[in-house]
Amino acid sequence: MRMNIRATLPALCLVAATGPSMANPIEEFYKGRTVSLVVSSSTGGGYDTLARLMSRHLPRHIPGNPQIVVRNMPGAGGITATNHLYTVAARDGSVIGAVQNNTPFEPLYGTAQANYDALRFNWLGSPSVEVGILTVWAGAKAKTLEEARSIELRLGSSGAASTPSFYGRMLNNTLGLKLRMIVGYPGQNDALLAMERGELDGYPSAFYNSLMATRPTWIPEKKVNLLIQYGADREPELKDTPFIFDVLKSDEHRALWRVAVAPLGIGRPYLLPPDTPKERVAAMRKSFQATITDADFLAEQAKINLGADTPRTGEQIHEMIAEAYRASPAIIDQIRKLQRQE
Repeated sequence: MRMNIRATLPALCLVAATGPSMANPIEEFYKGRTVSLVVSSSTGGGYDTLARLMSRHLPRHIPGNPQIVVRNMPGAGGITATNHLYTVAARDGSVIGAVQNNTPFEPLYGTAQANYDALRFNWLGSPSVEVGILTVWAGAKAKTLEEARSIELRLGSSGAASTPSFYGRMLNNTLGLKLRMIVGYPGQNDALLAMERGELDGYPSAFYNSLMATRPTWIPEKKVNLLIQYGADREPELKDTPFIFDVLKSDEHRALWRVAVAPLGIGRPYLLPPDTPKERVAAMRKSFQATITDADFLAEQAKINLGADTPRTGEQIHEMIAEAYRASPAIIDQIRKLQRQE
């Protein structure tokens, strides 16, 4: 009996010594936990739809398989949620942010409400990029980019400081177009309806993915003319639509547009707050990339036309943001003026 006990003791000691240390600390942290996914927009839009899709698929790829609960926090064009993620949210890996792509650049634009350093966030990645299109109703008088230099077009926008108005001013400033912004349309869908009614000639920043999701017949049935596309990269499906960097004439204008399209290049980004433990950041980045390349995720997003099939890594997003912040003071000053112009 004593000999059996003695023989068993080393094995028991080995189990006791190796059991806890062999456990996956990431799995231990997330197992049985509820993770909050803070979305910087209201319910029902593209960011919210994507976040709810992500909440269903991401847990399968996170060690410990936590539950993810979506929490909408709209306000100030996404700045409210981004401020929260920077200063209030837990920094232990239990809170993820899905923020609008303008928010990392608001401090660069000089936006007073943006009280955060975008480069301190731990960027996880993005399932997509965006491409903006100057979209004009087929019945409008100007049907080409050249004609838009001499014929005024009435374009819809929510307000003078909105994204559509900014890109409208960018197009006028660098291409010599005659785009007149008509403000007061709450969102893109309202402006597109006004185009159908004949109230507006077009919209300055119809994003390709959104346009194909909400108006899938417009392009194939040639109900609209696409005068120019802009983004970090061209949209492969729009081979006949000019790309902004192919038509710009000066290095200054190219530098302006590189900063202006940086938000489109990061698509719909996800993040962890600053100072989240490095090992949890690394694990979440790996889980996020596994999710956005997962066959089931891609199949479900394709059914609802989210266009979430051009992924970026967290490292790529960080570098794209950093590149914009490295722009010269003169370029940043011009961007700020175009952002604030009434």
